[in-house]
Amino acid sequence: MIDKQVSSVAEAVAGIKDDSVILVGGFGSSGRPADLMEGLLDLGVRGLTIVANNATVGDDIVSELMSAGRIRKVVCSFPRGLKGRTIFDELYAAGKIELDLVPQGTLAERIRAGAAGIGGFYTRTAAGTRLAEGKETRVIDGQTYVLEHPIKGDVALLKGLRGDRWGNLVYHRGARINNPVMAGAARLVIAQVREIVPLGALDPEHIVTPGVFVDRLVELRNERQA
Repeated sequence: MIDKQVSSVAEAVAGIKDDSVILVGGFGSSGRPADLMEGLLDLGVRGLTIVANNATVGDDIVSELMSAGRIRKVVCSFPRGLKGRTIFDELYAAGKIELDLVPQGTLAERIRAGAAGIGGFYTRTAAGTRLAEGKETRVIDGQTYVLEHPIKGDVALLKGLRGDRWGNLVYHRGARINNPVMAGAARLVIAQVREIVPLGALDPEHIVTPGVFVDRLVELRNERQA
């Protein structure tokens, strides 16, 4: 019998190791698996590379991980907080954290390439800017394109709205951003959902992430919001 449910966050994140590359779904705090990330904090792993749309928005679980010295590098589109300076700014200025700044569409496509087994792709985004320095370029139809490589993770942390014991997931509107594509780009995929429902309760037309991509699933009815 296929049953991917686990009983706790601690069980969900068990076995994640130091120096892992962690793909984190969501946009800002919307759709972010904050409880699973708190589980990383409790687990005590260090040297993490976090791949996410945002670094920290300020007072959130990412800032807690940074303050605890757990994150070595951030790969993201928006490193700055929306409300001014954050712990990231302080750590980056002090040379205590690395940043790989990636345009938002390029970040999503690099993750998709990792999920699809694509070895790389050319994009006009960032051509002629500092973000293209040191990267291979090619002129196609008179335009300069930059070669970008796929992103793959050791672990993907996802947040869905509902799931079933097979790991099928549905999301809440825009909170699905980056979650589905990250499900295919990591060796271990862990999802938190607000509710686990019986098999057959999810309309197949509404399932966004098929259970074949999910390894562990935990129900959290009182989820952390940031």
